[in-house]
Amino acid sequence: MIFRKGLDMKSAVAAELEVDYRSPLVDELKAGDFTYRSERLTVHLAREFGFCYGVDRAVDYAYQTRRRFPDARVYLTGEIIHNPHVNDKLRSSGIRFLDAPGESIDALRAADVVILPAFGVSIDMLERLDRQGCTLVDTTCGSVLNVWKNVRRYAADGFTSVIHGKVHHEETRATASQAVQSPAGRYLVVLNSDEAGLVCDYIAGRSDRASFAKRFQGAFSDGFDPDRDLLRIGLANQTTMLMSESLEISQRLKTAMVARYGADALADHFRAFDTICSATQDRQDAVVALLNHFRLDLMLVVGGYNSSNTANLARICAERVPTYHVADDAALSSPLFLRHKPVGSRTEEITAAWLPLTRPVNIGLTAGASTPDSQVGAVIRKLAAFVAQGGTPAVSPPEDRSPVM
Repeated sequence: MIFRKGLDMKSAVAAELEVDYRSPLVDELKAGDFTYRSERLTVHLAREFGFCYGVDRAVDYAYQTRRRFPDARVYLTGEIIHNPHVNDKLRSSGIRFLDAPGESIDALRAADVVILPAFGVSIDMLERLDRQGCTLVDTTCGSVLNVWKNVRRYAADGFTSVIHGKVHHEETRATASQAVQSPAGRYLVVLNSDEAGLVCDYIAGRSDRASFAKRFQGAFSDGFDPDRDLLRIGLANQTTMLMSESLEISQRLKTAMVARYGADALADHFRAFDTICSATQDRQDAVVALLNHFRLDLMLVVGGYNSSNTANLARICAERVPTYHVADDAALSSPLFLRHKPVGSRTEEITAAWLPLTRPVNIGLTAGASTPDSQVGAVIRKLAAFVAQGGTPAVSPPEDRSPVM
């Protein structure tokens, strides 16, 4: 049995979800002008931030599952979303994670319940779960399902799916598995515009097979032959990637195909669909609007360090203003020390003197689509407390918790 539209327990878990993830302070700011003011502190919130519909739905279904099957062993295949607080809440409710040490799909029983995360799972994983005969609760986001539809169409028409994404990300792995369901299905994962440029070089004949295979090892389908599989390509995206970079990649690949085959033959060699989810784009647009509208001393971006959409919000902000990607309010160790993950870094760092202490301060604040309002509210309250205490010196910096990824 598989549940795809909830478990008829929405009202039963509504109060619990509100306690765990809502913030009355954030509700108040959203009802006003998205601005918090206290003494010399002003915090400007982006107009779109935090939980998106797909994340909200996935978390809701997980709570419903625990309530519907109180005596069953309930599992998640992995993190339901990339937010440590949410995943810890689910663990504390008794939900187990199949990717945890000591757990195994092969040990599942027919009476067990398995929740599929918002990112989706690979076809191989789904088939293994089906063989175990357990009940499934599918929380896969609709935006992800839309990407799958497009890559299956590419494969059916003989086009290789070029996926703009992170090769080890759960969503990208699931999308790649969809791309190879038909006999002609192939895929290649490119992380960024630079990697797309290498694909363009091969299309133009400026690269050789050996160097291409070495550069993209582990990022293409079995049996991938660039001479054959780069003749006809279709672009897709991990839904949480940076839209501007996806558009740049699309244009570079399109230009390469026109140069190789001519504009009249482009439709036979290149396709592209916009598969960045609307919530991701809304949050990126909102943070750009915030940066354009206010003069800010710094930006705080709140969310899990392994959250792709949160990291991309930090990338956008860092081009314009000092930006700190913090996992939660605990990262704000004191008015003098801050733990954060710099853009492009794989480790958490400690920055001193991050908060202006002797003058009015204007801070921009946004949060990734997997960050609940409760964490945003906690960050605002801690900022207010720091400003109120006027920068009481800390004896020593906080413990360095790097690496984080």
